[in-house]
Amino acid sequence: MTYKYFDISEFACQETGENEILPEFVHSLDELREACGFPFQITSGYRSPRHSIEAKKAKPGTHAKGIAADIAVNDGIQRRKLVEEAIRLGFSGIGVAHTFVHVDIRRSEPVIWCY
Repeated sequence: MTYKYFDISEFACQETGENEILPEFVHSLDELREACGFPFQITSGYRSPRHSIEAKKAKPGTHAKGIAADIAVNDGIQRRKLVEEAIRLGFSGIGVAHTFVHVDIRRSEPVIWCY
Protein backbone atom coordinates (compact mmCIF):
# COMPACT_ATOMS: atom_id res chain seq x y z
CA MET A 1 0.00 0.00 0.00
CA THR A 2 1.26 3.49 -0.77
CA TYR A 3 0.54 6.67 1.08
CA LYS A 4 0.60 10.29 -0.04
CA TYR A 5 2.85 11.66 2.71
CA PHE A 6 4.47 8.73 4.50
CA ASP A 7 6.74 5.79 3.84
CA ILE A 8 5.94 2.78 6.01
CA SER A 9 9.61 2.62 7.08
CA GLU A 10 9.13 5.85 9.07
CA PHE A 11 7.12 3.86 11.62
CA ALA A 12 9.63 1.07 12.41
CA CYS A 13 10.50 0.44 16.05
CA GLN A 14 13.62 2.44 16.86
CA GLU A 15 15.06 -0.33 19.03
CA THR A 16 14.17 -3.57 17.22
CA GLY A 17 13.43 -2.49 13.64
CA GLU A 18 10.11 -4.35 13.73
CA ASN A 19 7.21 -2.62 12.06
CA GLU A 20 3.64 -3.66 12.74
CA ILE A 21 2.02 -0.26 12.18
CA LEU A 22 -1.52 -0.73 10.89
CA PRO A 23 -2.23 0.51 7.35
CA GLU A 24 -5.56 2.03 8.46
CA PHE A 25 -3.67 4.15 11.02
CA VAL A 26 -1.18 5.42 8.42
CA HIS A 27 -4.12 6.26 6.16
CA SER A 28 -5.59 8.32 9.02
CA LEU A 29 -2.25 10.10 9.44
CA ASP A 30 -2.24 10.90 5.71
CA GLU A 31 -5.63 12.57 6.17
CA LEU A 32 -4.35 14.45 9.22
CA ARG A 33 -1.27 15.65 7.34
CA GLU A 34 -3.46 16.85 4.44
CA ALA A 35 -5.77 18.72 6.83
CA CYS A 36 -2.90 20.40 8.70
CA GLY A 37 -1.06 21.58 5.60
CA PHE A 38 2.47 21.20 6.99
CA PRO A 39 4.97 18.30 6.93
CA PHE A 40 5.10 15.81 9.79
CA GLN A 41 8.18 14.22 11.29
CA ILE A 42 7.27 10.97 13.04
CA THR A 43 9.43 10.72 16.15
CA SER A 44 7.94 7.43 17.34
CA GLY A 45 5.63 5.03 15.51
CA TYR A 46 5.41 1.31 16.15
CA ARG A 47 7.16 0.10 19.30
CA SER A 48 7.85 -3.56 19.85
CA PRO A 49 6.58 -4.88 23.18
CA ARG A 50 10.32 -5.39 23.88
CA HIS A 51 11.08 -1.67 23.32
CA SER A 52 12.46 -0.22 26.58
CA ILE A 53 9.47 2.13 27.03
CA GLU A 54 6.87 -0.58 26.40
CA ALA A 55 8.68 -3.20 28.48
CA LYS A 56 8.30 -1.01 31.60
CA LYS A 57 4.49 -0.96 31.26
CA ALA A 58 2.11 -3.44 32.87
CA LYS A 59 0.71 -4.04 29.39
CA PRO A 60 1.96 -2.62 26.08
CA GLY A 61 0.31 0.61 24.94
CA THR A 62 -1.08 1.93 21.67
CA HIS A 63 2.34 2.25 20.01
CA ALA A 64 2.82 -1.51 20.48
CA LYS A 65 -0.58 -2.11 18.90
CA GLY A 66 0.48 -0.25 15.76
CA ILE A 67 -2.15 2.45 16.18
CA ALA A 68 -0.14 5.41 17.52
CA ALA A 69 2.49 7.93 16.52
CA ASP A 70 4.27 10.90 18.03
CA ILE A 71 4.56 13.87 15.66
CA ALA A 72 7.20 16.58 16.16
CA VAL A 73 5.92 20.16 16.42
CA ASN A 74 7.92 23.36 16.06
CA ASP A 75 5.61 25.78 17.85
CA GLY A 76 2.24 26.40 19.45
CA ILE A 77 0.60 27.13 16.11
CA GLN A 78 1.47 23.67 14.77
CA ARG A 79 0.56 22.06 18.09
CA ARG A 80 -2.89 23.67 18.14
CA LYS A 81 -3.61 22.91 14.45
CA LEU A 82 -2.58 19.28 14.90
CA VAL A 83 -4.81 18.85 17.96
CA GLU A 84 -7.79 20.60 16.34
CA GLU A 85 -7.58 18.52 13.17
CA ALA A 86 -6.97 15.27 15.07
CA ILE A 87 -10.15 15.87 17.06
CA ARG A 88 -12.11 16.78 13.92
CA LEU A 89 -10.91 13.64 12.12
CA GLY A 90 -11.82 11.35 15.01
CA PHE A 91 -8.48 10.39 16.57
CA SER A 92 -9.44 9.02 19.96
CA GLY A 93 -6.17 9.49 21.88
CA ILE A 94 -4.29 12.79 21.84
CA GLY A 95 -1.34 13.62 24.08
CA VAL A 96 0.18 17.09 24.03
CA ALA A 97 3.82 17.75 24.90
CA HIS A 98 6.10 20.71 24.29
CA THR A 99 7.93 19.14 21.34
CA PHE A 100 5.43 16.59 20.01
CA VAL A 101 1.80 15.54 19.79
CA HIS A 102 0.80 11.90 20.25
CA VAL A 103 -2.18 10.67 18.23
CA ASP A 104 -3.82 7.25 18.23
CA ILE A 105 -6.97 5.42 17.23
CA ARG A 106 -7.71 3.50 20.44
CA ARG A 107 -11.12 1.88 20.72
CA SER A 108 -12.38 3.61 23.82
CA GLU A 109 -13.87 6.90 24.91
CA PRO A 110 -11.83 9.76 23.41
CA VAL A 111 -9.12 11.06 25.74
CA ILE A 112 -6.67 13.94 25.72
CA TRP A 113 -3.77 14.50 28.09
CA CYS A 114 -0.65 16.59 28.63
CA TYR A 115 2.85 15.25 29.27
